[in-house]
Amino acid sequence: MATEGGGKEMNEIKTQFTTREGLYKLLPHSEYSRPNRVPFNSQGSNPVRVSFVNLNDQSGNGDRLCFNVGRELYFYIYKGVRKAADLSKPIDKRIYKGTQPTCHDFNHLTATAESVSLLVGFSAGQVQLIDPIKKETSKLFNEEGLLSSPTRPALRVEP
Repeated sequence: MATEGGGKEMNEIKTQFTTREGLYKLLPHSEYSRPNRVPFNSQGSNPVRVSFVNLNDQSGNGDRLCFNVGRELYFYIYKGVRKAADLSKPIDKRIYKGTQPTCHDFNHLTATAESVSLLVGFSAGQVQLIDPIKKETSKLFNEEGLLSSPTRPALRVEP
């Protein structure tokens, strides 16, 4: 139903509006339910990495997704680009206090529906082997940070 003078329809559904308090926006479920994020910091950058693995299970949901945001590491079931993952229910979530994850990758050769190995590299040079399905930590390598990291040069041993 149009108003007089050729204005907009009265039954128009709005997806956003502005008030004194700010802008209100209708968000898609995948964006609305995402886990708490680290606030945006324009001074430095928090690298975000994503790793995928297929576990070949019989349920049809064999794909798993791992990503990091700041000091947090998340592990989810990945249902593809057409279905949004329920980001409020991760399979595993880890928060690190001393350093932050900068890279990670799955061992695709040994991955099964019951166990998967995930290797995580940290900003201080440590490397951790974890199993996000069993929710256990297997090993921590370079705990002292003696090997090179992106923020420190490598130590040299000369003969």
